[in-house]
Amino acid sequence: MNRRPIALLAAVLIALLAAAPAWAQPKAAKAPATRPAVRKTAPEDPVVARKYADLVAALPADEQAWERTLQENLGSFYLPIHKRTRVQGRSSCWDFVRDDPKLPRVLLIGDSISGGYTLGVRKALAGKANVHKAPENCGPTANGIKKLDIWLGKGKWDVIHFNFGLHDSRTPKADYEKRLREILARLQKTGAKIVWASTTPRPADGKEGPVLVQAVVERNAVAAAVMQENHIPVNDLFTFITPHLKQTQRPGDVHFNSEGYALLGKQVAEAIEAAMK
Repeated sequence: MNRRPIALLAAVLIALLAAAPAWAQPKAAKAPATRPAVRKTAPEDPVVARKYADLVAALPADEQAWERTLQENLGSFYLPIHKRTRVQGRSSCWDFVRDDPKLPRVLLIGDSISGGYTLGVRKALAGKANVHKAPENCGPTANGIKKLDIWLGKGKWDVIHFNFGLHDSRTPKADYEKRLREILARLQKTGAKIVWASTTPRPADGKEGPVLVQAVVERNAVAAAVMQENHIPVNDLFTFITPHLKQTQRPGDVHFNSEGYALLGKQVAEAIEAAMK
């Protein structure tokens, strides 16, 4: 059998396909779409990691235990930041707090906004209370349901100041209310005095748009009704900070500058003092 005509025909077909326009070419399978990450992972500096490990190894046992709790809960974004802060000798909301047994114990539960005002609360309540921050960015109510026992730890709390809201902007209101009620019931079982903080505003020029701006207002209303029903005092941070947004909130961002966190810290300290009395 003569194979030259067959080989010649195959060569012609290959040439025709190569010369065909793009629309006529066989389509390659598309790679599956992936959702963009909500928050990028902070890079881990090996030098910082080594210095941090050495620092932790030299700490007393109770401080080492606190650092282990942070390592298990801060996550890939906040943990490298915490390590760098510790190595640099700077203070943060997650500093170990050695309690003065003569003073009441206060726990702050909340997202990065609460992390921003924690140092201001500690400063305002110095000599009046031991102020602790839950060992992570607490996020949405769904995370609160899962992690609350870790945040509460084993000690007794006199006042718990808490908030969930910014991370629940897309949570259906019925689910938000249900989870909020469950979290509140568990907090009340601690015997502590409970204070609810309303969620601070989303900026009108934020990348999320006006829908999520309104979502904060709606969830604050849901939370206010739950707290009123349960006779829980409300620290209305939304109303408090709104007149100061122009000079305190970062452009297009839910977070605040140092002036904003200082104002919020004083307001939170006042609400905690009122609860202690």
